Amino acid sequence: MNRYCVIMAGGIGSRFWPLSKNNYPKQFLDVLGTGKSFIRATFERFLPLVPADHFLVVTNAAYKQLVLEQLPELDENQVLCEPMRRNTAPCIAYATYHILSQCDEASIVVTPADHLVTNEVEFHRVVGNGFAFVEKNKDALMTIGIRPSRPETGYGYIEVDKTSEGIVPVKNFKEKPNLETAKRFVADGRYFWNSGIFLWSSQAIMNAFRSYLPDMVTLFDEGQGVFGTTEEQSFINRQFEHCENISIDYGVMERSQSRYTICADFGWSDIGTWGSLYTHALHDNAANAVSGHAVIVNTKDSVINIEQGYEAVVQGLDHCLVALRDKSLLVCRLEDEQEIKHWVEKL
Repeated sequence: MNRYCVIMAGGIGSRFWPLSKNNYPKQFLDVLGTGKSFIRATFERFLPLVPADHFLVVTNAAYKQLVLEQLPELDENQVLCEPMRRNTAPCIAYATYHILSQCDEASIVVTPADHLVTNEVEFHRVVGNGFAFVEKNKDALMTIGIRPSRPETGYGYIEVDKTSEGIVPVKNFKEKPNLETAKRFVADGRYFWNSGIFLWSSQAIMNAFRSYLPDMVTLFDEGQGVFGTTEEQSFINRQFEHCENISIDYGVMERSQSRYTICADFGWSDIGTWGSLYTHALHDNAANAVSGHAVIVNTKDSVINIEQGYEAVVQGLDHCLVALRDKSLLVCRLEDEQEIKHWVEKL
């Protein structure tokens, strides 16, 4: 069976600063204390569905050795190196052209490297059903929609026509909402979190790129014959900067007429923020999530994360974040965590 898994692992996780930094971003960290980094857990999660030699990791060139260290089952040629960040559409286009150099007709699942899944049995059932659907419906572009458990403002949403289970057409994609809109989405029952996990056939995604991002196709088509060869990297190094910086959601999914979602509930989180980490972490008697050597006084509902080798005293905080890592300190309200990446840009 020609099933492939593309793991997108090129981000820097700036919303998780100071744990996640340019030199060692969050996909390579064991943030939850499980004994596995995010990328390792992602690889193992998909391994029952896809053979090891059909995995590709697309990452920044600076992280290639980190990928090979944490995923020793992969050959060097399975790590595709982007010379710069250009968002998810060029990343997925690059991986698709590489796959097509090996297999004329493949089914592909694309996933970020840094998600949490707590019910892997259900996850395997859902993704298996998704593979079967896109293998039968060759024009289908599918994303996995997660039934929301709370009015979350940090995720995009998928709207369907009616409250549904299983595989249904997508009516609309919705941007990250404000709290009142998120509450309305959850109460409505026709809205699902957009997980950012996609399934499609190689034929479907290539047809979509040709229809909606033709300039990108032109750039990659110039490399016909070099994908899968020793010339691939130098070609990508030349061409990649000319690709439009655009997400697969904006570039393809929101424009497609053949988009579907498979509605699921398998204990998913993207652990993209400190708040999502707080949700899944162990809490003390005052509902604090504490990691490291810290004395906590009259503090509640907070995240305290102190690097090994340092110590801290935290007093009088409520619903705050204190994080010390790699000579960098962050203190802020948890409710303002979406601003962290903007603050870090000023450093």
